[in-house]
Amino acid sequence: MTENTAESKDENQRKVINRWIIVLGGILIQLALGAIYAWSAFTTPLQGTSTNPSEFAFSKTETQAIFSAGLFFFAIFTIVGGRLQLKYGPKKVAFLGGGFLGFGYILAAFSGASFIGKLIFIGIIAGTGIGLAYVVPISTGVKWFPDKKGLVSGLAVAGFGFGAFIWILIANPPSILGFDGLITHYTIDNVNNAFLIYGIVFFLLVVLGSLVMKNPPAGWKPVGWIPSIEDSNDKKTSLNYKPREICKKQEFYLLWTMFFIGALAGLMVIGNVQNFAKSPTDGFISYGFSATESADFAIIGAAICLPIFNGLGRIVWGQISDRIGRRKALISMFLFQGIMMVVFFYTTANPYIFYIVAALIGFNFGGNFALFPAACADSFGAENLGLNYGFIFTSYGIGGTVGPILAGAVQDAEMSFLYAFIPAAIMCFVAAVLAMSYKDSLQK
Repeated sequence: MTENTAESKDENQRKVINRWIIVLGGILIQLALGAIYAWSAFTTPLQGTSTNPSEFAFSKTETQAIFSAGLFFFAIFTIVGGRLQLKYGPKKVAFLGGGFLGFGYILAAFSGASFIGKLIFIGIIAGTGIGLAYVVPISTGVKWFPDKKGLVSGLAVAGFGFGAFIWILIANPPSILGFDGLITHYTIDNVNNAFLIYGIVFFLLVVLGSLVMKNPPAGWKPVGWIPSIEDSNDKKTSLNYKPREICKKQEFYLLWTMFFIGALAGLMVIGNVQNFAKSPTDGFISYGFSATESADFAIIGAAICLPIFNGLGRIVWGQISDRIGRRKALISMFLFQGIMMVVFFYTTANPYIFYIVAALIGFNFGGNFALFPAACADSFGAENLGLNYGFIFTSYGIGGTVGPILAGAVQDAEMSFLYAFIPAAIMCFVAAVLAMSYKDSLQK
């Protein structure tokens, strides 16, 4: 009896060690999925400038429409991905998502200068692939880490933020680095070749990460972890809700609305940070900086500061919420983001302040992707997290459609970015008030 018990403990211990492989595989997948946040590197090459015209000649609204379509289909297909992985398992669904993402970019490379082609292949097909694969590392990771839901949610999606840093830097690095990127010169061949290369790389990364995606055995738990009394004894009230049931809960609508606001504000900046920095009325040029300097400042802010801190925010906010509770973390994050959205408009007088505030906006935005899946698991259970979180995640798709297109329309109408940033800031403060009504696991 003692010998069997020892063997059982040894087996559990091996599983505890092996569970970190799930996190590593999830980071590889998310590095590729972070392609969508690298879109700001492509906006100017697709639009062109007076000194560097583009063969595409897309309007600002058109470039934001592609970005927003990607975000919308990303959000919608998280629900589909959640359903499919319950039936077919996480590995197959991640592989399928990688196929859609990779081949979407590859097909875009052969669509010439067509706006409709880029909208369909990158916005719809690649966005669908991101949605299918996105929930896999999150739902799988939380099942392996019931003791560290906030941390593992952050780690599982950290690659998403860091991926943008890599892909933007490879595509269009600042001139101060002394080398050209894939799309430094705005020719149709350069841009489409970048899409082709990225499509191949994205597919390979997701496939590699999918190989280790698997759920833990039924009833498995980490060695030494003791579930809370509520988690272990009160199953009727907490840990196995399905989508039809969560739609009857106040927590669902609170989380949905807050996530909508967080996505709107953050994606407005991510999709337009380079356009804002290079704006002749609001950007660095209006303070006497040259067009070249403005472009460099924009790329550093968009490619280095914002995405790196986006990735860090996912990890740090997840850890914070594990310690102080989701409610306090949500209130703090939204208050901080509202202040930063106001301050951001006034940063183009000084590039260093611009870098700092862009980083902090990215940091707060990244927190959404650690806090909301963890809150979803707290409120509705981990068993159906992939599916339940998909329904909450539809808010991201709608917010990601409204925010970037609003900012793009403001620019095309030759209005100040102030008319986009201030409403977004006010909404963040509203979200902080809503968060006060949310009851987290520390309050139950």
